This record gives sequence, structure tokens and C-alpha cells, in this order.
Amino acid sequence: MVYPAHDYKGDTVSIIGEEKRFNPRLQVKSVDEYVDLMQNLKLPDPKLMDVAVPANLRVGLAQDEIARRGWVLTAAHAMAAVGRPDVTLVELREPFEREKHGVIPGSLHAPYTDLRENIGAGGTLHELAAATGKRILFCCTFGERSAMAARDAGINSACHIHGGFDAWRKANGPIVR
Repeated sequence: MVYPAHDYKGDTVSIIGEEKRFNPRLQVKSVDEYVDLMQNLKLPDPKLMDVAVPANLRVGLAQDEIARRGWVLTAAHAMAAVGRPDVTLVELREPFEREKHGVIPGSLHAPYTDLRENIGAGGTLHELAAATGKRILFCCTFGERSAMAARDAGINSACHIHGGFDAWRKANGPIVR
């Protein structure tokens, strides 16, 4: 089974034979031919390249680090916390992710790509935490971006949902489409 990392048709799983038959980028005979094909496509860098590459190099490390610090909630614990007056759930997923898979009701949207701006002095999340004392609960698709956000936010009350939106969905958390 193959779980494509960059599938733009909504497919979540494939098989090697299917990829060999139908993926035009695999219809090459050598590494040089592949490199030439990719360079000639003149594709822009993926939207989250600066986030994805560093995250892929240390997959799971941020979540493990945050778990050791105790800054993590399971999806079940997060569901119990959402809606309490002392908790704000912040979805870090990009708009296209939310449009495709739905939104956690009552969540505040602050895409990960804008995180630095939001957590810095004067930023929305920084000011929200400072003014209200609310616990900021970050959520992304699988938990890696939210773990990095909890680690980097500089907000004492920050934590994240382990496994992210995927874990929330699997735990039958409410979703609005």
C-alpha cells in the first residue's frame, strides 16, 4: 500500500502497481530522466515547503517532546475541554484542509503559516492568552504542526491535540462541513 504524500485528487491510498501504471512521473527509465522531467515542469514550491521539509526531517519528534512536557491532550480530553470558558481551540490547518475535511465547531482559525505573527507580542493569540488567561489548545491535521506551535508559542498555557484533527475525527469529535 502507498499513502501518497502529495495527492491532489483526494486519493488517500494506492498500490505500487497502480502508481507505476498511472503516475506519469514514474514513466521514466532513469534518475536523470526523472530529474529532467521534474525540472521541465517548472512547478512552484509546494505551499508549505518551509514547514513540511523541516517537519519531515524530525517527524514525531515535536510531538514526543511536547508529550514529555505534559503539553498534550488526547482527542477525548480535548473534546471534553472544548467549549469550556477557559479554553480556546485554535485550528492551524490551512483553509483548503478545513474546506476539504471540515472544521471543529467553535474553533478559532489561525493557519500555521501565520503562527509567528499570531504568537508574537501584539499578535492575536498572544494577546488572547495574556488578556484572558485562557488555555490555548492547538490542532493541525496530524499533530506535528500543533506540537511545534505549542513548543514555540511562548504561551504558558499552550498545548496541543495529540494526533491532531485525524485523531479528533477518529474519536468521533464533532465536525462542521
